[in-house]
Amino acid sequence: MQSNVFVVKVFEFVLLLFSLSFHECAHAWMASRLGDQTARMQGRITLNPMYHADPVGTLLFPALAIFGPLFGLGFFGGMLIGWAKPTPVITRNFRKIVRDDNLVTLAGPASNLVLVLIAVAILAGMEAMLPNGRQVVGISFAAIFRPAALSFSHPVALLASAAIVINLSLLFFNLLPIPPLDGSRVVRNLLPYNAVQQYDRIGGWLSYILMIAAGMFVLPLLLGPALALILAVLVGR
Repeated sequence: MQSNVFVVKVFEFVLLLFSLSFHECAHAWMASRLGDQTARMQGRITLNPMYHADPVGTLLFPALAIFGPLFGLGFFGGMLIGWAKPTPVITRNFRKIVRDDNLVTLAGPASNLVLVLIAVAILAGMEAMLPNGRQVVGISFAAIFRPAALSFSHPVALLASAAIVINLSLLFFNLLPIPPLDGSRVVRNLLPYNAVQQYDRIGGWLSYILMIAAGMFVLPLLLGPALALILAVLVGR
């Protein structure tokens, strides 16, 4: 059972890397569409994680969050989140700076929502086509949180369930108004000039502390109801 759990954790890590790359690629693609080619020229319109990886946010922190509980580091458990190297954007290249900057910013969380919807569609299709499909989906969804159910879960349903949890986590996490997360960029565009100067001073280790605290205490408050709603839609519970 321990080896099965480790394999699932590896898949979760790979899914997280893909989701982060998809997120940053969406930023770069939208910026290019709106007139800023900076990210395109740096090769950021790609799903290759080598172009997006941040040593702390893409590798160290996710590895601790995903694999930590297997080695007694339960403090980091349950936070399937991370962040990538920020996509470079030069806003003066946009035709309508504030509007286009917000569109580029929100393209990242929107990409995670797209992945959630694709995963939900896969689970809905499995539920409709497989014998006892509702039970298969329910068990696979539960296995993400309760490893004891792993031996009864369907591998494709398990991966789709993990994709839902990871991308919902990234969606909510990135919308938090903590620099340099996406939500902070939208908030910054709404603030008056003097407030922007103060807001921009949030950074460095303070940002890391706020992000970790939000991942531990705020994210579960948002993620729990959203996952319960998806599970209710899929299996009628």
